[in-house]
Amino acid sequence: MTWPATDRYDIEPAPDGLALVQDLLNTLSAGKPRETDLLLERADAQAWLDAVRQGRDPAQDQQPIHLDGDDVRHLRAFRDGLREWLADTAADAEDQPDGERGTLPGMTFDATLRLTPDGTVRVEPAGSGWQAVVSLILIEMLHAQQADNWRRLKVCRSERCRVTFFDRSRNNSGVWHDVRKCGHPANLRAYRARRRTQEQLDSQH
Repeated sequence: MTWPATDRYDIEPAPDGLALVQDLLNTLSAGKPRETDLLLERADAQAWLDAVRQGRDPAQDQQPIHLDGDDVRHLRAFRDGLREWLADTAADAEDQPDGERGTLPGMTFDATLRLTPDGTVRVEPAGSGWQAVVSLILIEMLHAQQADNWRRLKVCRSERCRVTFFDRSRNNSGVWHDVRKCGHPANLRAYRARRRTQEQLDSQH
């Protein structure tokens, strides 16, 4: 499948349907240099939605979803809130491993449980417009949590980047989407800042 938002940052997509959640988060203007926000204009948002729905399982994703201006505004707000929560939760986990985690506002969206002829129970999206899109996203979040993959979806720590990536490290310790592009420059800046501070302290004595 093609994930237009994630692909433009040259990032490997998350596994299975979690890639859809990742792609929504990566519609934001991020990266170095900054890419366009794909949810800023209705036409761009509709083009993104149509692209990510191509090739999906038709049994899960049958009805067309059309976005108007209000839909795009609501979807953008949902994306921004979810992305901010991911970033804050990662920071809290690092600074206070046993402390409180961030919380998302409670939201209710429609979904349908369907029993297929082979005995499989499917969760299918319901609603229209932005609510249908969020319904799809929440379903994939549920599947990722059940597969224990959700905790590996992260926002790059670099303030100059902030793209969303899937952490494939063995102990789930990654904080940069690309160590070479974001980790090394950030560590070098931090080292230089510490050295300047130490030089200033030394000059005072």
